[in-house]
Amino acid sequence: MLNKFENKNVDPNKIANQWLSKASVKPTKQRVKIAEYLVGNGKHKHITAEQLFDLCRAGDINVSLATVYNTLHCFCSAGLLSEVIVDANRKFFCTRVDDHPHFFWEDTGELTDAKIDNFQIKNLPQAPKGSKISKVDIIIRLSKEIE
Repeated sequence: MLNKFENKNVDPNKIANQWLSKASVKPTKQRVKIAEYLVGNGKHKHITAEQLFDLCRAGDINVSLATVYNTLHCFCSAGLLSEVIVDANRKFFCTRVDDHPHFFWEDTGELTDAKIDNFQIKNLPQAPKGSKISKVDIIIRLSKEIE
């Protein structure tokens, strides 16, 4: 999980406001506070709506889970976050919006970036006539080796 603000040399409010501004998202009080939790320390992260809701409730912002979901979807629509669907019951929001693969750790339920140099996807099937491939998601599921 993530700490509220790990780096004491950054201004989370300034980073959050700049992040919202670059996508022309109106900086309401709740959006700015939620953005502080997401990007305020300047590090990329993967978080579920429920995890973010728990951080908000433990911190200084009183929001409903519905508000957290609505805000996350607003950020996704603005291109600030990407949504990573792991299964029918679990999705994460990723602050890194470029195309990249993920590791899903089945033992812990954690999602992390898969660090792969020069990663390429080749030989995708052709999209059916009248359609195009809009996105390719790669989630590599990991579990502990049995010794």
